Amino acid sequence: MRWDIFCQIVDNYGDAGVCWRLARSLSSIHGQTVRIFCDNLPTLNLLASGVHVDIKDKIQLLPWESSFENHRHQAQAPDVVIEAFGCQLPERYLAGLLVAPKKPIIINLEYLSAEPWIVDFHGKSSPQSHGIPKYFFFPGFQDQAGGILIDPVPPSSPPSISSIPASLEKVWSQLRPHAKRISIFCYPGAPLRKWLEDLASLDQDFDILLTHGHAELLGINTGQAIQLPEHIQLHPLPFVSQDEYDWLLSQCDFNIVRGEDSFVRAQLAGKPFIWHIYPQEDRAHEVKLAAFLDLYLEGANQDLRLSTIAAMTWAMPSQWFGAIDAWSAHGEAWRAHLLKKQGGGGLAARLLAFVG
Repeated sequence: MRWDIFCQIVDNYGDAGVCWRLARSLSSIHGQTVRIFCDNLPTLNLLASGVHVDIKDKIQLLPWESSFENHRHQAQAPDVVIEAFGCQLPERYLAGLLVAPKKPIIINLEYLSAEPWIVDFHGKSSPQSHGIPKYFFFPGFQDQAGGILIDPVPPSSPPSISSIPASLEKVWSQLRPHAKRISIFCYPGAPLRKWLEDLASLDQDFDILLTHGHAELLGINTGQAIQLPEHIQLHPLPFVSQDEYDWLLSQCDFNIVRGEDSFVRAQLAGKPFIWHIYPQEDRAHEVKLAAFLDLYLEGANQDLRLSTIAAMTWAMPSQWFGAIDAWSAHGEAWRAHLLKKQGGGGLAARLLAFVG
């Protein structure tokens, strides 16, 4: 089938990351024909960089405006149209759908959530005045929800160090063999300076891997750099592609992530992590975080529950880092649980089954 995915980037990398990963899953794993229309093509191209040419060539990455002339030829008519995260289709594109000989299915792909109510709304129709069928599709962790994006499935054990991506070789050569590695990818509002200063109070060596843009948040190269003792070393990273970032997560002992795509990949890396969920004015993000933690920590003992909740709500590391070994074991078990629950291909496979 032909799939058109529309992506308006709100959270910079996260929205584009989900759309790109979904497109590559549909095309490379499931043999579908996919186009992405994006209002910020440079960001999308950055995330897709470094991917093998055989994968990238199967997907058309197009500017938003190019969708306006989409239906002059019947061969270009899509079977499925995805409004990623509820973005509105361009009026001229929608007009083309109305006159197309074959009407597609429109999918309103929502944000990932662990909230129980999504099960009741997942897959429900959304009647439209124009008559083209439209449905809500809710990604989620429950069996009755839309699944999560698991492709490409990470290896069951950490990759060989010989597989270091070229973009990370220089930084990797500077890391200390016995230091714990922490990657950081968070929003500017995080108490990052205070968090690192508290981390320095622990009697351990840490190599801190700062994803692109985070060195500036800490004043590096601006004359206001954070001052840390020698056992805490900061390593600014270049911008890396999606696959390279996946590799980075798998090689760290602890990860701080944000947005939807890195949130899922941190779980599939099987490591402890902090999800810096996108803050919302009505504090709805707190409800979403609590719903996820209810699932994530189901069956965990009280000490691990308290430590994990403290970490996820930005308590200082000295208050919970003593539980890191138990949390690491839990992370590996959660990864295995996710892959078992998503058997058959996760979100992309469930989408195919739904529209088929």
